[in-house]
Amino acid sequence: MIRFLILIGYTMLMMYLQVSGRLNQYINVHYGYLAILSMILSFILAIVQLILWNKEADKTSTEHHEHDHDHDHGLTKPYQRGIAYLLLSLPLVVGFMFPTISLDTSIVEAKGFNFPLSKESVGDPDVETQYLKPDTSIYFDKTDYDKQMKQALTRYIKDNHVDVTEENYLEVMELIYTYPSEFIGKTISYKGFAFNSTQKEQPGMFVFRFGIIHCVADSGVFGLLTHMPAGQSFENNDWVELTGTIHSDYYTPFKREIPVVDVTKVKKVEEPKNQYVYRSF
Repeated sequence: MIRFLILIGYTMLMMYLQVSGRLNQYINVHYGYLAILSMILSFILAIVQLILWNKEADKTSTEHHEHDHDHDHGLTKPYQRGIAYLLLSLPLVVGFMFPTISLDTSIVEAKGFNFPLSKESVGDPDVETQYLKPDTSIYFDKTDYDKQMKQALTRYIKDNHVDVTEENYLEVMELIYTYPSEFIGKTISYKGFAFNSTQKEQPGMFVFRFGIIHCVADSGVFGLLTHMPAGQSFENNDWVELTGTIHSDYYTPFKREIPVVDVTKVKKVEEPKNQYVYRSF
């Protein structure tokens, strides 16, 4: 019976995340079908466990013990089964009891804002915390990654204006940081939230979006350093829509040149219902 309750709990959790819209804060929305599939499988397995439990209720105590031995895979002691059930129940407790938190610039400040030059520069080839540039190269071998990026680049280099939407946000940002020379001189339009860097060497205002590549484990904050028009400033977490020209500038805190937007037009806008953007493959 406990197995049935746990499995039906997973079914209800997946349904709840779908209906409430919270699922898009955990995984890339393009993988939503996997959550639906897991919900269906959990429901089917729950029904199977309910049928088995009803059959066991009609058997003798001896047959009942033999059945447990056949299906518990060595978890014959009550405390062993208790620990197993507790571990299986933890995701349900977290999913139902702990609220999701809306992201803002305090997340950037708390984690510390940095921009590794490469995976090797941080000493960990599997580092997943990402800033400014979405990096999908860790999911492909070098040849396939280069091929995909160059193919994506052809969609943008022919035009002098790059219109960044929620659908192509992460792709465009990755291309700009990977091939900065191809975007120098182009105008760009995009929407994001303001983050005023407190770097002593060279303060500046970035315009970011929180993004998810596959799931929340490889999420990050992505965007560009901006030079706003004279007299124009925004507070942290203000959402803005801007248009400007891309150029390259040396950013002292990172000790390297990075793409920068000279903003020509900017306005404050309403915060979107879903603050995340997702990588399409």
